[in-house]
Amino acid sequence: MPVIGLPANTPPRPAAPGEYLPVHDVPEARAEAILTPEQQDKIEKDLVAARNRQAAGVQKAARDQN
Repeated sequence: MPVIGLPANTPPRPAAPGEYLPVHDVPEARAEAILTPEQQDKIEKDLVAARNRQAAGVQKAARDQN
């Protein structure tokens, strides 16, 4: 028969219930500047190049195993 109630090692409930998260509080504006289109293009090209290098390495490793 299943035991009814809480297990013996259950921690006690807190004295005060937790508060709700401040859903409608909006964070302050960022102090840092956002990326310029040129910076964003450079980062995207770097990421594409890294992805292509990794894909080439995986393909080479697969060919070497066969």
